[in-house]
Amino acid sequence: MKEVIAIIRMNAIQKTKRALADAGFPSVTVRLVLGRGKQKGLYISPPTNIAPENEKGNGMRYIPKRMLTMVVPDERIDELVRIIMETNGTGAIGDGRIFVCPIESAVRIRTGETGEEAI
Repeated sequence: MKEVIAIIRMNAIQKTKRALADAGFPSVTVRLVLGRGKQKGLYISPPTNIAPENEKGNGMRYIPKRMLTMVVPDERIDELVRIIMETNGTGAIGDGRIFVCPIESAVRIRTGETGEEAI
């Protein structure tokens, strides 16, 4: 099992959720997050109302994004990453990141199932 964490643009969440559900990935946790990448918060468009970190205006800006978290069997990782990349790739700064992390164990609280049966 692997955990996939994807940080994507705000305006791509509906399209991404549809693509994941259509491909058989219905289980996802989505959070609103703020952050920045290597571009140090450079925000090209659309404009945002998030203020700089300090009043002098020389702080880095945090950009609103969506963070998706999914736990999937090892054999479906490549498919999941491909779908996220195809759905969110524009070729422009700010398309996002995907992280794949190992999961040691999973337990479904209601039934006590463990491992891949729990996901």
